[in-house]
Amino acid sequence: MRILPRRPGPTHSLPYRFAWWVAMAIIWFVLLSFGWALLYRVAPAPITATMVMDPNGFNKTWTPLSRINRSMVDAVIAGEDARFCQHHGFDGDGIAYALRRDMTGGKLRGGSTISQQTAKNVFLWQGTGWTRYLRKVLETWFTIVIETVWPKRRIMEMYLNVAETGIGTYGVEAASQRYFGVSAARLSPGQAGRIAAALPSPKKRAVIDPSGFTRSHGNAIATRSRVVRRSELDGCIYP
Repeated sequence: MRILPRRPGPTHSLPYRFAWWVAMAIIWFVLLSFGWALLYRVAPAPITATMVMDPNGFNKTWTPLSRINRSMVDAVIAGEDARFCQHHGFDGDGIAYALRRDMTGGKLRGGSTISQQTAKNVFLWQGTGWTRYLRKVLETWFTIVIETVWPKRRIMEMYLNVAETGIGTYGVEAASQRYFGVSAARLSPGQAGRIAAALPSPKKRAVIDPSGFTRSHGNAIATRSRVVRRSELDGCIYP
């Protein structure tokens, strides 16, 4: 009997193989990012890229939200993201306002929500240059992930533990101890307002004996914090 030669199997073109590898990379990235977020839903973030890259080192103390004074929560909502409990990660009004100020030559004001800042602080890096565009894309993705996986209370808890609060200082517990010699549980509204006022630029804005904008902004945040509580703008955290 004559044995016919075996026909070779189909060969895939280079574009097909490239597309396959890209698809696999995307699938693995999605799975790993959700897995990472699920882990941090129950476990503290032990360290972040920002802490590792800080030339001043870092001092931090993980503190559950139950041991952080409500005044601190209300202060960051008042100062950073008044619609934190209403949006799902992105504040369209805040973004539009920031763009309008930029286009009219006003002082540039960020439109990032607490959720976006948390996504960046926990999973990504700081800095400028071309990598900020990549970081912004990833920040958008991780914001969607944490808003899907974490309750609002966990987002706030993580934010208050990883946010840079001074030179080499991270989290409100370390800030409370450093600036006022008290635990975060004992912060007064005025003290919480000062910490919140320094958050956008923690290496430049003084928390102790602030002057100028930082002083007036801190006082304004302390005043608005009362409105946050009275209007239950923190209701997703303290139902």
